[in-house]
Amino acid sequence: MRDGMLTLFHHPICPHSRFVRLALEEYGSPPRLVEERTWERREEFLTLNPAGTTPVLVEEGVPPVPGASVIAEYLDETRGGTLGVFRLLPGVLGSRVEVRRLMSWFNEKFFEEVSGPLVLQRVYKRYIPAGSGGGAPDTETLRAAKSNIRYHLAYIGWLVRTRDWLAGENLTYADLSAAAHLSAADYLGEVPWNEDETARDWYARVKSRPSFRPLLVDALPGLPPAQNYANLDF
Repeated sequence: MRDGMLTLFHHPICPHSRFVRLALEEYGSPPRLVEERTWERREEFLTLNPAGTTPVLVEEGVPPVPGASVIAEYLDETRGGTLGVFRLLPGVLGSRVEVRRLMSWFNEKFFEEVSGPLVLQRVYKRYIPAGSGGGAPDTETLRAAKSNIRYHLAYIGWLVRTRDWLAGENLTYADLSAAAHLSAADYLGEVPWNEDETARDWYARVKSRPSFRPLLVDALPGLPPAQNYANLDF
């Protein structure tokens, strides 16, 4: 297990960054946070991650670790054993496959269909220069994301009705990735929680964990969170 200083290059509303922040809090390793505006293409940041995307984890004596899924694997390899039976990436092969499958579902599919478009259109385009893709949000893109979130909520509800948590009997990376992406949409007031009571109750359980508290105090300049974003009883 490593015990060096951890620095996370992130953006407060970036869903992938939020996933890693939740994981680090669950491991009891809160990082030093450095806000990164990826659209500025800073040379120093591109040196850490040529892809120019957040998050990137930096630990003393280790090469920069870029990307949510890579960071999750790195944290499991370096700290996973400390959680015992509550390991976020379980030790049993079949369970590990299921957690990875659901991580991919939310970090890739949900991001492509819901959280990515919402964050880009509602937040990032406010700061990106017009000549580089900024400007007013695209209403068709937002409409599609708002429609897509409904079947994702239904899927979450179905999973929780058949299991204690999304991937099984314990909280795992699957729950943290799903909650992180939903939290970005929830910040913007774009989650129709009345669509699926089981999904809402599951999210309330994750939202009530100590690891979630740092996310609930996030506030973007000029764009405050939705009214019930920080409420545990919503």
